[in-house]
Amino acid sequence: MVAKVAVKSIVCSFVTVALAAVSPLRAGDDKVAPQEPRVNIEPRARPQPPRDADAPPGRTLRVDTTVVQIPVTVTDPLNRFVTGLEKEHFRLFEDKVEQEITHFSSEDAPITMGLVFDTSGSMGQKLLKSRQAVAQLMKTANPEDEFFLVQFNDRPEVTHVLTRDTEEVQNRLTFVQSKGRTALLDGVYLALNEMKHAHNPRKALVIISDGGDNSSRYTESEIKNLVREADVQIYAIGIFEPLASRGRTAEELSGPSLLSEIAEQTGGHHFPVENLNELPDVAARIGIELHNQYVLGYSPTNRERDGKYRHVQVKLVQPKGLPPLRAFWRLGYYAPTQ
Repeated sequence: MVAKVAVKSIVCSFVTVALAAVSPLRAGDDKVAPQEPRVNIEPRARPQPPRDADAPPGRTLRVDTTVVQIPVTVTDPLNRFVTGLEKEHFRLFEDKVEQEITHFSSEDAPITMGLVFDTSGSMGQKLLKSRQAVAQLMKTANPEDEFFLVQFNDRPEVTHVLTRDTEEVQNRLTFVQSKGRTALLDGVYLALNEMKHAHNPRKALVIISDGGDNSSRYTESEIKNLVREADVQIYAIGIFEPLASRGRTAEELSGPSLLSEIAEQTGGHHFPVENLNELPDVAARIGIELHNQYVLGYSPTNRERDGKYRHVQVKLVQPKGLPPLRAFWRLGYYAPTQ
């Protein structure tokens, strides 16, 4: 029997520097039958689970585990995050074969987040708003979240290792200067490698860049394959000049599609931005989304250790009295090998 559904949502309208509190809203009341419970949309209290300092790096979709975990984001038609759903509201398929959901979680679990920050010469006047975007992203963090920073221009560099001190990361960006070319793909590679030191099972990269790659040693196909193998959600903020602008290079023209392909196959999103003033708001939305996800876990019925890519699909069982909901999830994973 479907449990009572209490749907909570956070509205990401323009977020001020102080991240003003969101007022409770109502959604779908006109569609609820008299006997159905009223639907409340309001901010969710954030639990703070204890941290085990001795815990090994988290693993979910890696080859040495029998439980696959799929983070899922659910939104309503107004693009508001929907929380409070139960396991019964989800169906999960692997290669079109339905799987039993054996693990279900909707709490705000700690995240390990890597920031991949573009400092190439074209960033110039965009650096100020990009730093503000990082500050807004940090304001959505939980005390148990941890961060590291990768900066890139001609080459990438880990400029701050894992820390729970968000001010340390922001301070590292205070005096950064823009110069050089754009080794975006190398930056993603270095960040995925640094993520091996993560202590939290949930992992994400947030890329802030203003164009396509023009200086990397790694190829686009190599990074796309690596991203598919990694258990990391990727979000990207692409700062792009309008299409009508003069002087856009071929790399800059390909930037949006590159970031979209990298992000979407991991269950993340690419947010193209033309107005610099929107950067902090977009970054805040990414942080809020990461802290309003469900995690579905299952043991695959296909136990072949063939190393092949398994496609994953999530379907929602529409709750009564609510407008149509939409789900976003990681599109698949690689099976274990012998």
